[in-house]
Amino acid sequence: MGTNYTEAFSIALIDAAFDKDESVRQEVSQALRELGYHHPRLVLLACHSYLTKHSKLVHVHRIIILQSMEAIVKETIDQLDQSLARMVISLASEEMTRSKEVLPDWQEAASKLLVALGCRFINEVMEEILQKFQPGILPHYFVVHTLANLSTANVYGMVPFLTAILGTMLPMLGMAKQDTMKSVFTIALGHFSESILEYLANLDKAPDPTVRKDAFSSEIYASYEILFNVWLQHKETKLRTSVVDAIGQMAYLLPHDKLEEQLPKLIPGILALYRKHSEHFHVTQSLCHVLDAAVDMGSRVLETQIDNLLSILHPQVCAPLDYANHMAVKNHNEVLRCFTVLARAYIDRLIAFLLQKLEVHNERIRIGTLTVLKHLINSVSPQLESKKSLILAGMKFTIHDNNNKVKRTVAQVISAMAHHDYLELEGGEAMIEFIIRQCALPCESGTPKPRSYDPDEVTDENLRNMCDNILNLLTTTVKKMEKVLWPFLLQFVIPVQYLNALAPVCRSLAYLGAKKEQTNNHGFLLNSQEKDLPSPQALLTRLMVVSSFPYRGRGRGIPALRLLQVTAPIVHPRVGTVWNEELPPLILHLEENSEDSLPQRQWEDRLLLFLSKSLEAVNLSDEIWSSQLSEEMTKHLSSYNSHPQEKGFLYKCVGVVLRQCRNINVVRKQLMEILQTVRHTEPLEREGVAICIGFCAKTHLDDTLAKLEDFGKSDILKKSPSLFQLLKDKSDVDVEKAKSTLILCYGFLTLYAPEELILARIEKDIIKPVLNHFNTKVLGIKVETKDLTIKLSLMKTISLVARAICANENNHSFNFNRKGELLMYMQDLIKLETMDVLRTPIRQQAMITCSHLLKLDPVLSEADLFELIKTCLDSVFGLPPLGIDKNKEESGMDVKEREILYMETLCALQELLKQILIQDISPDGLQVVFKVKEGGGWEKLKLNLLGPD
Repeated sequence: MGTNYTEAFSIALIDAAFDKDESVRQEVSQALRELGYHHPRLVLLACHSYLTKHSKLVHVHRIIILQSMEAIVKETIDQLDQSLARMVISLASEEMTRSKEVLPDWQEAASKLLVALGCRFINEVMEEILQKFQPGILPHYFVVHTLANLSTANVYGMVPFLTAILGTMLPMLGMAKQDTMKSVFTIALGHFSESILEYLANLDKAPDPTVRKDAFSSEIYASYEILFNVWLQHKETKLRTSVVDAIGQMAYLLPHDKLEEQLPKLIPGILALYRKHSEHFHVTQSLCHVLDAAVDMGSRVLETQIDNLLSILHPQVCAPLDYANHMAVKNHNEVLRCFTVLARAYIDRLIAFLLQKLEVHNERIRIGTLTVLKHLINSVSPQLESKKSLILAGMKFTIHDNNNKVKRTVAQVISAMAHHDYLELEGGEAMIEFIIRQCALPCESGTPKPRSYDPDEVTDENLRNMCDNILNLLTTTVKKMEKVLWPFLLQFVIPVQYLNALAPVCRSLAYLGAKKEQTNNHGFLLNSQEKDLPSPQALLTRLMVVSSFPYRGRGRGIPALRLLQVTAPIVHPRVGTVWNEELPPLILHLEENSEDSLPQRQWEDRLLLFLSKSLEAVNLSDEIWSSQLSEEMTKHLSSYNSHPQEKGFLYKCVGVVLRQCRNINVVRKQLMEILQTVRHTEPLEREGVAICIGFCAKTHLDDTLAKLEDFGKSDILKKSPSLFQLLKDKSDVDVEKAKSTLILCYGFLTLYAPEELILARIEKDIIKPVLNHFNTKVLGIKVETKDLTIKLSLMKTISLVARAICANENNHSFNFNRKGELLMYMQDLIKLETMDVLRTPIRQQAMITCSHLLKLDPVLSEADLFELIKTCLDSVFGLPPLGIDKNKEESGMDVKEREILYMETLCALQELLKQILIQDISPDGLQVVFKVKEGGGWEKLKLNLLGPD
């Protein structure tokens, strides 16, 4: 692009810069700047020429041009020559001071252009400015304003001029009558002080390293006296704000003796402004500078002000903080800085004050005090070195506070302590325990928020997630925490109150254990004498059980199995090889699935197989260890009373251990203990203990049968209902439930017992006691039991017995002589069901049981088959249609549940009929009449089973 063309294009853009459309003006201004970045001299000359020729150009247009020039100068300052700089400086100075009135936008644009040029051409700018800053004449507002901004924009260039500037300015302060002039002088003094301080702090880089603070002290002090004693008392808030800002910076430059002399008046004077100003930031910032200057010089007078300072600063940090208010947040941070400054000189008094405040049972006071403590721990660690134990002791007042907002701040303080080596000291473990307690807070999903929603509310979930993250960070990022957390965290694996914290605890332990194992750290193995650490058997028990439902407790299964893998040497030296082979596939399986996709029964079977293989490895050399494991597992049962599914799985684990235990005395003792302590009213416990009995019977059949017989004769089952109770229909529920458990135990015993032994025992040792316990007698008379549970247990047991016989390879010559009798029991149970409404699954389960029995020899007679079919069909199709209740009785189910039960019962009937079809029926077949719902009505339908059409 040629020179003439560039000039023409520049002029065109300058002309268009005052378009009526704001968006067009912005586009044109940006284009002018872009052109100037590439051709700074041409564009700046064009702008200079345009402004010079058009002296009456409207202010807005002039402002756009001046702002564009400033942007070009900032971007290309190194490319400008002195002659061009002088031209632009002269223009900017003229633009800035042409009007004696203050016209902020226009004059500010010119001032900024001068400041931009002063970053390189400081001498030229100062030569121009000082012509308009003459002794005895009050200067233009923007001359002082420009000097103030220049002093911070080009520190090294301006400080050499400041002695002369301050000497000229000091007499002017008395001449300033307008608030605007007082304000600009005040701002300038603050900027000059800031510039001098930066210069002195970086003397190694300064052009004149001989500059000293005392070169400015007398002028600064003289200015300070006017500002503090006169202008600070002004009614205008903005002026007081600029004065207090300047005093904060000037305090560093006051002679030490003068500052010491002024402190008794200066600090109360600043503190008094809190009552006059609604916005506190500038007051606090100034106070912080004054305190910093006083502490730096070792002031003795300051100590007399401490109590007053703390009484005013502490309530500010305790006040609720509105994070949307930017200035409030800045003030909060400045208050904390004040505490940091005071801590450098008065740490004893400060810590005593804060610990005393921690004892106050008030949310705001505790949160504010803890916030200060956290800040001090992070900012003045060397001064607090000797106070660590004292602070830890003081924290005991807060770690038992039940307020979640307080607990959140406590957790933050503990995190800061961990990073500064507090938690290795006595009392540190209590802090870790606090974090674990918050990790263990219950999950209450779906809880509606209160109507008066508090934006600063801290829910249990918020607190729990925060402490999860803190524990993880302390584990993985703070190296010294390794010896604090290992093996201490193992103490939280077993106690039931920490069950919900197992995921983060196991995750941390697994990380630490793996790290110690990799480095062959001898601290990895545990000292068995440490009383609070779990035994190997307890550790295995807990981790196995919580892994059974692996996605509960925020996904605790994977961390639990990983911890199990790294603690193999702790659990038993012989399991390492097995666990290294078995655990990775189990962990991978969980990673590839979710709670919805994981087949629960199959997963439990895999865990039980893993346990069995582990025991095989141990039992080769250590039978005592396995016996101790069974005792530990039995001891753990009561801790899962609130978690019936996990407890049911633990019973199965006990069965696996007893199955492989060679100590008969241990087996007998454990069997009786679990039978006597099981909660018979809990369905999952009944099934769990029954499966446990079945597993045990695999290798200890005779002893298991003997213990079942003993339990059947125990006091728990000796209670029998009286005739009066039966008449009142108030049978002893606990006894019936205990009998249900016992009956179910016989069923699973038959299912898992050795095939070569069980067939000979079924009729005498299984069926006989089962029916004896099922049949209730009063005064020697058999009466019908009312308890649904015992009926269902009977049917389940008979089904299991039938399945066991059917699956037995030795059953080819086995005749189940009590088959007919048991089928009659099932039919009696079906007939006892009311025909008014479908209430229970008795029909369904009875027909399923009959289907299993029909598979066994001997074959049923035609008459018995007919009776069975008739009973089943009548019991189903004799029911009223869904939604109709003949006696208007409540069934205890909603319509959907009854519909599901009805369909399941029909399916059971269908399976039974299929089973009958394969029986040996005469060629004439059987004709059965039953009802089926069809076309909205009930029609009679003839069904021929293997008979002619």
